[in-house]
Amino acid sequence: MDRGRWIGERRAAVVADYDAEAATYDQFPYPNEVQRQWVRRLLRTCPAGGLVLDAACGTGQYFSLVAEAGLRVVGADQSAGMLDQARARGIALETLHVGLQELDFSGRFDAAMTIDAMENVAPEDWPVVLTNLHRAVRPGGHIYLTVEEQDQADIEAAFAELVRHGVPAVRGEVVDGDVAGYHYYPGREQVVRWTAAEGLDIVDETFDQQEGWGYRHLLLRSP
Repeated sequence: MDRGRWIGERRAAVVADYDAEAATYDQFPYPNEVQRQWVRRLLRTCPAGGLVLDAACGTGQYFSLVAEAGLRVVGADQSAGMLDQARARGIALETLHVGLQELDFSGRFDAAMTIDAMENVAPEDWPVVLTNLHRAVRPGGHIYLTVEEQDQADIEAAFAELVRHGVPAVRGEVVDGDVAGYHYYPGREQVVRWTAAEGLDIVDETFDQQEGWGYRHLLLRSP
């Protein structure tokens, strides 16, 4: 099987899964108070009345925090279903049906946030997404990024299973019924290499452990 085709199929599966869950997605919240704290921290870096990019915005659950801070928000997501839910909030200046890989902005935003999304991005697309986010913010602007982490034993077991089935996977990729069609866990060291290569400075970071997985929270800055 060709890897490019397989990744395309996995991405389509992710979109289909989120489209199917969109209408009820917010009925089953999970602990996200740490994310809200980091969003507020990101927003404090913005000038009064500034413009924030939320990509991928999902149902727009963080739009209200942006508005409460006196800022404006533009939401983008590759799932039309999730974007419909976000648009219905009536908060965003714009809502755009576009994936992280296709973002095409140049210095439009004072800050950007990508929350609960990078785990659905294949390794070959990570540099592209970081470039797109970097280009979207003005010089000196900040980016809040979450990176999901999984137990290494689970990652190795998932990789072995994919290889056994002849799938052109790389270590860190997981495909099962609990990961919206596809997840990729690069690990902190790889993420640091990618952000450095893109020229983004890590201002601060922390790790938040949940049940069975964790989130690394990164505040990045465009020089």
